[in-house]
Amino acid sequence: MEEGVIRGLLPLLLLGAGLLPAAAQTAPPPRGADKVPETLRPWLGAWDLELSDAPRGCTVTLGAEPAGEARELRFPATCRRALPILDKAVAWGLSPGGRPRLLDAGGKELVGFPSGSREAGLDGRGVDGKTYRLLSKAHPRIASARQQDPVAAARRPTAIDPATALAPASLPGRYVLMRQVNREACRLVLSAAPTSTDGRAPAAFDGACEDVGLTIFDPAGWRYEGGRLTLFARRGHLVELVFENGQWRKDPAVGAPLLMRKLAP
Repeated sequence: MEEGVIRGLLPLLLLGAGLLPAAAQTAPPPRGADKVPETLRPWLGAWDLELSDAPRGCTVTLGAEPAGEARELRFPATCRRALPILDKAVAWGLSPGGRPRLLDAGGKELVGFPSGSREAGLDGRGVDGKTYRLLSKAHPRIASARQQDPVAAARRPTAIDPATALAPASLPGRYVLMRQVNREACRLVLSAAPTSTDGRAPAAFDGACEDVGLTIFDPAGWRYEGGRLTLFARRGHLVELVFENGQWRKDPAVGAPLLMRKLAP
């Protein structure tokens, strides 16, 4: 037999002998996973269903295909002999607590898994009174589409609804600048009359400022556009703020925090 043919058959021979790792024997996540509700996505794919304290188990697949008001459950026919409770199982869905459960044709729960975790395994009791475990092991899982890097999310500007934006005429006045809520660092005056062609108006500290960062920034102007208030430093830097919960905050929320609250006239 030619060397190339032998090399191609070797993985199959090892798989049959049980010498390849479990990951090599797993199937990819089900098709249509991108179309299911977000709450179902982390559970899609193959799992090992085992009878606790017994050497019996089977691989079941929590599919994406609709099965009535639930989703399709798939497993080899031999699983019905290994785990008789699967003889009536045709679908799966989520419990009110967001955990998977195996269902019969009428939508009745056969096995629920109220405890454990996706990583360590889920534990539950079937209608037959026996205890079962649902294990991910080496089977591929689908990451949540909404999972994101919190740092990257913080760097994105906050969307502003024009309908809720403050009226420009309400902005001029005296403000308290804060690094923390209700802890005054400096006071700032936003003047009313624009003094430049780009719509900037004067801004200046009201008295001395003991905050080193704000003193270095040294605000000299401001502009309001599209619900965003921009403070301009004397040397050309700028910082933008959005209005939330009765005060302004720096946006995006990266670096040193900055809050600004208007003082009563």
